[in-house]
Amino acid sequence: MTKQATTYVYSFTEGDGKNRQLLGGKGANLCEMTQIGLNVPPGYTITTEACLSYLENDSTYPDGLMQEVKEQMVALENVTGKGFGDAHNPLLVSVRSGSAMSMPGMMDTILNLGMNSDTLQGEIEQTGDERFAYDAYRRFIQLFGKVALGIEDEYFDEPFEAIKKREGVKEDVGLSTDNLKEIATLFLEIVHAQTGRSFPEDPYEQLDLAIKAVLGSWSGKRAVDYRREFNITPDQANGTAVNICTMVFGNRGDDCATGVAFTRNPGTGENMFYGEYLVNAQGEDVVAGIRTPKPIAQMADEMPDLYRQLEELRSKLEKHYSEIQDFEFTIEKGILYCLQTRNGKMNTQAMVRTSVELVAEGLISEEEALMRIAPESLEQMLFPRLDPDADATPLAAGLPASPGAACGHVVFDADRAVAQKNNNDRPLILLREETKPEDIHGFFVSEAILTSRGGKTSHAAVVARGMGKPCVAGADGIEVDVMARRAHIGDVVIKEGDVITLDGTTGNVYLGVVDTVEAEFSEELKTLLSWADERARLKVMANADVPEDAERALKYGAMGIGLCRTERMFNAAERLPIVLEMIVADTLEQRQSALDRLLPIQRQDFIELFTTMSPNAVTVRLLDPPIHEFLPSENQLIDDLVQLKHLKDTMRGSEVLSATLSLLSAQNGVLKPIQQLADSSLVDEAIEKKEAILKKVRALFEVNPMLGHRGVRLGITFPEIYAMQIRAVLEAACECQKKGIEVHPEIMIPQVCTAEELRNIKVHVEKIRKEVQQAQGMDPSFKFGTMMEVVRACLRAEQLATEAEFFSFGTNDLTQATFSFSREDAENKFLPMYSEVGILQNNPFEVLDANGVGKLMELAVNWGRSVKPGMKIGICGEHGGHPASISFCHKIGLSYVSCSGPRVPIARLAAAQAALLDS
Repeated sequence: MTKQATTYVYSFTEGDGKNRQLLGGKGANLCEMTQIGLNVPPGYTITTEACLSYLENDSTYPDGLMQEVKEQMVALENVTGKGFGDAHNPLLVSVRSGSAMSMPGMMDTILNLGMNSDTLQGEIEQTGDERFAYDAYRRFIQLFGKVALGIEDEYFDEPFEAIKKREGVKEDVGLSTDNLKEIATLFLEIVHAQTGRSFPEDPYEQLDLAIKAVLGSWSGKRAVDYRREFNITPDQANGTAVNICTMVFGNRGDDCATGVAFTRNPGTGENMFYGEYLVNAQGEDVVAGIRTPKPIAQMADEMPDLYRQLEELRSKLEKHYSEIQDFEFTIEKGILYCLQTRNGKMNTQAMVRTSVELVAEGLISEEEALMRIAPESLEQMLFPRLDPDADATPLAAGLPASPGAACGHVVFDADRAVAQKNNNDRPLILLREETKPEDIHGFFVSEAILTSRGGKTSHAAVVARGMGKPCVAGADGIEVDVMARRAHIGDVVIKEGDVITLDGTTGNVYLGVVDTVEAEFSEELKTLLSWADERARLKVMANADVPEDAERALKYGAMGIGLCRTERMFNAAERLPIVLEMIVADTLEQRQSALDRLLPIQRQDFIELFTTMSPNAVTVRLLDPPIHEFLPSENQLIDDLVQLKHLKDTMRGSEVLSATLSLLSAQNGVLKPIQQLADSSLVDEAIEKKEAILKKVRALFEVNPMLGHRGVRLGITFPEIYAMQIRAVLEAACECQKKGIEVHPEIMIPQVCTAEELRNIKVHVEKIRKEVQQAQGMDPSFKFGTMMEVVRACLRAEQLATEAEFFSFGTNDLTQATFSFSREDAENKFLPMYSEVGILQNNPFEVLDANGVGKLMELAVNWGRSVKPGMKIGICGEHGGHPASISFCHKIGLSYVSCSGPRVPIARLAAAQAALLDS
């Protein structure tokens, strides 16, 4: 039995309007509109399969393609009563691209194909309009020359503009018939000069070259860049279709027009007809901005009957597709044609508003409303953003680490940021080579953070996201000189106090002020997210460290705190000296003295946090980073000691000078008091303290701190540190319970790899619980669990589950451990190249690695619940706010995800979509 040949071409009357992958979005919609009775010019579509075959076989058509094209062209001739290449009654067509996903302007279009010296006369004969015919002819030569023959626009634009200037006309419609004849002749000469051959006269040769140009445009730079930028995968759109459509003309007189319209306002979502049109023009004139179009509402006065027909078309399209439509139309001699329609591209504000309103109008369901919005696009509504109309050129670019836009005066260290904010309440941007925990007070007073090193999960990025502040990290084109208080970007020097603007959504940095637009948490968004919460199985928690973060997270809809990093509580300016005293202590007694002063401070932190989040759970992670991170760097301390010793020498000289002057004044009989600079004993004391800290820094030095003395290992070797934190949590819980505040604290131990480590800490927990119970007269309610961020912990989940009441995956560290990547080094060195060459499809620190890290998680979930069925298990890395990662978390049965506060709405929508797709 002979295998049936593949069909590569479908007429608009027979193509499946639902099969966008095969016919492309444009072709599918042309078929569907034709079949529901809208007035669409007749035509046919070459499939995306033909495109893929053509590209895979060295630009060779698949067998039988051109035979099908010729058969469809004959059918088109029969429908229209015209002949392709007929010198007396010519059929002209447009050739347009169209993939499964809309990619506006990224691929190629040719209009008026079929024109040559003979059919030109036929058009004149048929229309009786010589000017129109020559206008169509010169347009075709230019478009065909550019798209099919590869001639740059400027070769056509320069003589065209020169003739317009010579004739004193500003718009194309002012050119006479003779002008257009001259232009057409010039264009034909340009084609010959640039290609070495005459313009093709045979319509089928023209069609062949046009089809090849459109198929080839799928691999063109514009299209490839667009797909990469918007993460369009082959599963979403693979290859372009080619749509051949009978030409209708909007440039045959004042009863003709062309335009582009949206069924609703794409900028606001308002239910109003939105668009533009031009009288006596072709569609390219509107899209290319050659002439200034008129607002669509003006047609109600200029062409009232046709405007009424357009309103009817608008209504039919929206009701049929149950979606906002972006459509093109042409009016030829008073007859309205719809040339294409597609789902309208709108900003997120408009998408959210129209989703809620389409549900209210009965056009879509709540479930459909939730599925039509990309969760990550909600960022547009949650952060200030740069004014899209602002005319600004980036000075530098880094990684978009925390979304939003801000402008402010540059400051180079955290202490000066605080001082400047206290003295002059002006907006600041903290610019550092990299940030450390001791910079936290600078974060509090800054509008945004900019670093020249680090990645999207660096300290600066994570802290900024938690605070909801914009951050650009790893802008390696910036050289920061902290000592000189300046930064160099190429030849540009930024001094402290200079104003810059940064966009944490794109990673761009600008010199000076760029206007921003404030974010809105609209009523429509609240409604949409309430629908999301009703359908999601995953709870969405927030990573929050202080009450202000918790309050912000609640506004975003957080259902609790999945990660409170207690080390962030130590970084406040008034607390850091006590923390330093604890770290440099030489004896247990000295360390305990400092911890006793920290206890009431930490307890009050937890009381405020529990109160703010009541009645939701708060997961408190005990101290995780190595304690040396709270200390200044060795180089900084050495530099400080050099300066202090210079100051000491200067002060000794000052004392000699003071004594000498005092002696001289006494000899003259006049005793004058001589003012001294300061007490040199203060400098001696400062030197002594700095030397003690330097000694401790050197003692605590680790070759690889990430794998060193941190987390549970710190808690076991210095049990008094964890004891203070555990006591603060339990006493805070009792204080709240006494006030009738419902609290659900959870104590989480980081960096655990064995059940024995958990048992060791649990002994201290139980001892302190009994002490608190006896002192407070009540048993504090809490849960005890572990962070799962070590590979061995995942593989020993059954044993850990015997001690822990809950697991929380710390996927930032777990990803580093699984890949053996240092995230800062990887993101700044080789990960971009890995993505470009296809070694890794995504950055694993942004998108959860389902095949590796995810497999470990899935094993740990199953093994943990085999011991404790229904065990609470979540994720608290930044992956907890990434939609694809959330979908995976839903799939493996996690109980919750936790992310930075501003990403909570994104996670809520993503959790709902995961549940809907699962059902």
